[in-house]
Amino acid sequence: MSKSAKTPRPVKAPSYLDALLPIVTLILLVGSSVALFGLEAVNGPLQVAIIISTMITAMVILKNGHSWEEVSESGRKGIATISGAIFILFSVGALIGTWNMSGTIPTMVYYGIIMITPNWFYPIAFLVCVGVSLSIGSSWTTAGTLGVGLVGLANMLGISPEITAGAVISGAYVGDKISPLSESTVLAAQLNGVELYKHIRAQLWTTIPAAVIALTGFILLGLNQHSAFDATITNNELTRFNELFHITPWNLLPLVFLLALSVAKVPAPLAIMCSALMAGIMTSFMQPQVIERFIVEPDLASPLLAIKAAWLAMATGFQENSGIEQIDALLSRGGMDSMLFTIWLIIGAVTFGIMVDDFGLLNKLVTPLLLRARTVGKLFTSVVATAIGLNIAAGDQYIALLLPTRLYRAEFAKRGLAPENLSRIVSDAGIVTSPLIPWNSCGAYMAAVLGVSTMAYMPFAIFNIAAPLITLALGITGFNIRHIPVAAPSEGDNPSRKAVE
Repeated sequence: MSKSAKTPRPVKAPSYLDALLPIVTLILLVGSSVALFGLEAVNGPLQVAIIISTMITAMVILKNGHSWEEVSESGRKGIATISGAIFILFSVGALIGTWNMSGTIPTMVYYGIIMITPNWFYPIAFLVCVGVSLSIGSSWTTAGTLGVGLVGLANMLGISPEITAGAVISGAYVGDKISPLSESTVLAAQLNGVELYKHIRAQLWTTIPAAVIALTGFILLGLNQHSAFDATITNNELTRFNELFHITPWNLLPLVFLLALSVAKVPAPLAIMCSALMAGIMTSFMQPQVIERFIVEPDLASPLLAIKAAWLAMATGFQENSGIEQIDALLSRGGMDSMLFTIWLIIGAVTFGIMVDDFGLLNKLVTPLLLRARTVGKLFTSVVATAIGLNIAAGDQYIALLLPTRLYRAEFAKRGLAPENLSRIVSDAGIVTSPLIPWNSCGAYMAAVLGVSTMAYMPFAIFNIAAPLITLALGITGFNIRHIPVAAPSEGDNPSRKAVE
């Protein structure tokens, strides 16, 4: 061997200090950014906090003997896992822009103002989103389409957009949790080796009570909304909608098209982008006056004007200057560029989460929980705490779904607990709580598309709060816990051994 050849550095197992340092740094920096900047933290400061935390994690990993190439590969793997989410975000940005321009969202809002009683607006919003999410199996698509219209309608009605966003998210996650078309539902079942419909049946024991609690909560919250409606909504605003847009049910075709594509299991980014393009094309013959207001270039031929308007609406969003503040705030939104802060946030959060997992930092913290979980109730509590902690620390619902399954599956088998118990818990605590964390990919997405900050809608996402509490109650009381023959222990499943490794 050449004298100049470098001997690889020995790799050390992480210490508890190594494992704690990135998490504590993340909590301190994220907390500081929120304290200093408030709701504006998501527009840059929060992203900086997460990137710095990721760099400190990388330094801990390097200190333990790993190479920079290994760190870089872990980061690349993290970014690869969110490529689908990035395409969905860009597609939704384009869709919001063209749906506003084509009259799809204005038509939804116009009919909503006429038909919906404000006192029942929150429960109706919740139930509509439950129905749509059950039929298409996607919380993101439900919130990014119907949710946008419902929050805009709430602003027009003079009622709380924060509560409306909570109702939208609650309803959207009912379907995301139990629809057989839901990607996360299918994944939770597959990871735990549970037949899909058995997993869904197990989910009903927490989903139905949580949905009933949410519906009751939204009914109660809606009881005092009538006076706000009378003070805010006027015939003048409805007339203005008719002046700005040709209001007709035909404007809802892009929504119908999107729902049809989703039911046909067309991948979400493609389905959303196709609907956005359809709305852009429809504008040229359904709303030509809108194009002339949006692109003021009298010398440009009509076909080119329509192409430029659709292109611009998809890129930077649609702009309306009606003279009525509520209408302008509702319609002047969208565009792919409006999602860039959210994508920045997701990239940082997921890269951080992948690194703390790949290099054993997370397992170092979780294994002691497993060793102390001597009763079924404590075991359930450990899984819930791990899943929620991963949503906070790793910033992605799929990490919060995958890792607890990997960490606890063998322990559930050794204790004779059926795998559908674990699949239900990780769904309740991992999937459902993800939109409650501002820097989580789901929380960032919901805030971006609905135009309401995560911290503002969080107290009103009643279903998302109730579901993990109910699953905890089942574990503590022992109700509806399913058992199987106890699995024989093996050396590879010994948690104390994993702690040493």
